[in-house]
Amino acid sequence: MADEGVVAEEKATLTVAAIGDLHVKDDHSAPYRELFGEISREADVLVITGDLTDLGKPGQAKILAEDLRACSIPVVGVLGNHDFECGCVEEVTSILKDAGVRLLDGEVTEVDGVSFVGVKGFAGGFGSRMLGSFGEPAIKAMVAESVSEAMRLENAMRQVRTQRAMVVLHYAPIAETVAGEPLEIFPFLGSSRLAETIDRFKVSAVVHGHAHCGAFSGHTPGGAPVYNVAMHIEKPSGRPYALLEI
Repeated sequence: MADEGVVAEEKATLTVAAIGDLHVKDDHSAPYRELFGEISREADVLVITGDLTDLGKPGQAKILAEDLRACSIPVVGVLGNHDFECGCVEEVTSILKDAGVRLLDGEVTEVDGVSFVGVKGFAGGFGSRMLGSFGEPAIKAMVAESVSEAMRLENAMRQVRTQRAMVVLHYAPIAETVAGEPLEIFPFLGSSRLAETIDRFKVSAVVHGHAHCGAFSGHTPGGAPVYNVAMHIEKPSGRPYALLEI
């Protein structure tokens, strides 16, 4: 797939600032303008891992779009479950893309020799406790959605033509980075199907959000590093965003 984000020059190391779960609300006034300016000085790329808005309202997307004017580096992102709440996802997507966000939904974009591959992901659970397609149609529909997201991730990964790639998700691909959340909600925080897909490819790093009380880092069974960058998670940077060298 042709992509207008391709940059000819390749950097030996790309500094990525990754953050998720901004949850911009209606009554927010320039909530992230200063932070985006700071990130522009610290990193080469900003990655946002979903839940950009609190309720998926176009007005909330416009507030975020205005703040992103302070960001002078490329911005890559995916949507989260909150961004679907009001049924205005197409308008929200349009607003953010018009603001320059490379909003990925089963697609790839490239910055300085690093590919960014993005899907929202979905729920389903982890490991031997992953939900199976059995029983009521509602359960089968839920599993089908989880499988569909994993397949869309695989199709996107097959488009990668660079040596380095970062996977951008909202839902978690492993249980390790949701540890700290109540066990009862683990199945709703992500799915091992995403990790199974990731481990079929060479991946430099994976970032996700969604689990506000999870853990910062872990690995897929195949060894790919995974980072929960929800802004509520304590990070080595000491800031709401993680700084990752790719």
